[in-house]
Amino acid sequence: MNVPQILRTLSTADQALVRPGVPLRELTTLGIGGKAALVCPVRNPEQARRFHSLARENDVPVFVLGGGSNILAADRGYSGIILCAASRRLDCRGEVVHVGAGLPFDDLIARTLDLGLTGLEFASGIPGTVGGAVVGNAGCYGHEIGEFLVEATILTPDGRVETVGPEAFGFRYRATDLRESGHLVLEVGLRLTRGDVAAAAADRAERIADRRRKHPVDLPSAGSWFRNLPPARPGERRRAAGKLLEEAGALSFREGDAQVFPRHANMIINRGRASSSDVLALAARMKQAVRQKFGLALQEEVRYLGDATA
Repeated sequence: MNVPQILRTLSTADQALVRPGVPLRELTTLGIGGKAALVCPVRNPEQARRFHSLARENDVPVFVLGGGSNILAADRGYSGIILCAASRRLDCRGEVVHVGAGLPFDDLIARTLDLGLTGLEFASGIPGTVGGAVVGNAGCYGHEIGEFLVEATILTPDGRVETVGPEAFGFRYRATDLRESGHLVLEVGLRLTRGDVAAAAADRAERIADRRRKHPVDLPSAGSWFRNLPPARPGERRRAAGKLLEEAGALSFREGDAQVFPRHANMIINRGRASSSDVLALAARMKQAVRQKFGLALQEEVRYLGDATA
């Protein structure tokens, strides 16, 4: 892609907004990845349409990136255009909040509690943006963000801006129909509850403390690498991938500067200079260990940006 040529076709305002040659390690929580040819922050539907048309007219691929969690980016980088939802607006209408998809998810939780609205405190401390959380149906402690969605404004892969309901997402465990299809979520409406804010705030504090005890909150990590497995029997809880990995001996695994986090076997940390190849080799060892010990196949929760093996 001829980035200088594309940049010349943009308005002065859009030229000031887009960023060529941004290292993906700066845009992902794992801190890995070469340069992206062009990063286009999107603040409104008009910008979304323009940047999408730019990609189609130049026959270049598009990747939709949220807050950069649950992503392994290639060391070689990405030669296409990266679209990032950048709006952080929040508008409260009764018990429904309309929020820009670029707002950090944890900021949304704190701000809605300040507004007297409860319901999202279970997800306190989860990294990433609101848009990424909705597209990935982020959740924990038996709840998921999809439970609260009323509507969403999205950019479709063919360049249309639409407002859709929750049925368009096909919410399921840590996934939606839109996750792999290239849709960009621009804004979401979430229905919350006017409840006991003091109790919700206490719950939030405990969730954050628990996450800090168990998760690598101060180290580069993509979050949970594998999805928890379906229940062994109907009515039981999902089987934790971290527990299976720990029993399979994965806590001692390391490949280069990619290492299994010592306090959570389902998380990979970057000790400083890990490559995408290091991480893939480590993830493959983890997966094989569980297969050999339990005969079970783990499924990745992360997405790959570019050719992650390069």
